[in-house]
Amino acid sequence: MGRGYIVQDDVEGYLSKLCEQKADPVTGLLIGQSSTQRDFVVMAIRTPQKEESAAAARNSVDKEWVTEHARQVSRMLPGGLSVVGVFIITNADAKDALTTLRQLLFAVENLISSEHLWDPADDDVTDCVTLHINPKTRKTVCRTFDIKDPKSVAKPADWKYQSGLCSSWATVSCSLNVDMLLPLPNNRTSTGNMEECLKEGLKAWAHQIESGLCLIDGKRLPEDSELTVGQVENKRLTDVIEQCGGSVSVTGAIHSRAYLHSNKPKARLAEKRDVVSTVATRVQMMLEELLASDQESKGSCRDKQQKGLFCLPHRIFCPLKVSGPLCVCDYQFSDEGLSEVTERLKEMLDIDAAEEDLDTRQEMTFEITGCDITPGGHRVCVCKVDMHACVLCPDCPPFCCLGVAMATAVALLATAASMLYLNDI
Repeated sequence: MGRGYIVQDDVEGYLSKLCEQKADPVTGLLIGQSSTQRDFVVMAIRTPQKEESAAAARNSVDKEWVTEHARQVSRMLPGGLSVVGVFIITNADAKDALTTLRQLLFAVENLISSEHLWDPADDDVTDCVTLHINPKTRKTVCRTFDIKDPKSVAKPADWKYQSGLCSSWATVSCSLNVDMLLPLPNNRTSTGNMEECLKEGLKAWAHQIESGLCLIDGKRLPEDSELTVGQVENKRLTDVIEQCGGSVSVTGAIHSRAYLHSNKPKARLAEKRDVVSTVATRVQMMLEELLASDQESKGSCRDKQQKGLFCLPHRIFCPLKVSGPLCVCDYQFSDEGLSEVTERLKEMLDIDAAEEDLDTRQEMTFEITGCDITPGGHRVCVCKVDMHACVLCPDCPPFCCLGVAMATAVALLATAASMLYLNDI
């Protein structure tokens, strides 16, 4: 017997609207949560059209475009939600459609999993779903593939719509103080080399998070215990000493959130993975900015890039228009407005969100109020967090706060911030 997928009824309406469009084919992603017992689909997201003419792309599927969209979408999903499959709406033969879906599914999974910094769990579900809809007959064909088996063949699966699917889902959230020093080698020569080194450093940190001790409301609960309302999750990690030729310090507080259809202990795993994902995503986004300007930073500008303060984007949540607590997220740089966030939500997730719908309270960006060079050649930047100032310099600990300890900001879920500080040793 094949797997069964319980699908939020809003997805049916969304797919029906796509069937009414003249474009053929229409591809997209299926977002949800898988478990050994049941699988859930809570969203369907159409692949955005390229800027090139629609006529040029008609009757063809751009695999690279679909997979890149999936990579961007996966960054905007909180813990517990993931890309669980792909869909296509086309008049093409069912066999040809299934071949296309299989290629897309494996390409999407390979790209997304390449960015994961955690090790797969023994009970992780490896089956993903494909959905083919004929826009004329509305006939639906649902199949699954084992994405860890390159020779996997299609298996039949059930696809059933249900209203109020997410109304009883549990939400797990925490604020985590991040004070991470990522080593860089002596022989780094480019931003690309730095990217690889930072990824290795993040992997080591991710393994610490994975093996970290989770305390719920200050207590270590048995593995088979359930979570209850009001419990708080804490994590304890140990430091690692390593010789290096430079360092990147990622310091601040982040808000982590995960959604689960059950309040069983999978919450711990989902929360840990969201912690790792949200930190790694922000560092990667900053590195992409640096890579884009790598040519401009060569020559005389290169030395100026050796020491610098970079404010990482902060996390903004947007509720889904379904019954239940589910939200998606985006990352806003300090020089961006909320209108740019709503535009990305529309482009990437096909969500119509107003600025007042966005939850901007969970994290807060740094405001750099001044920056001076000391006689010793060190850069000293004064930053403002809420109503308090902090001084950062290579000679000081990552946070030297004036007026209030950083722990005060960490303790408040509504005033969290994150930043990246690059420092040569």
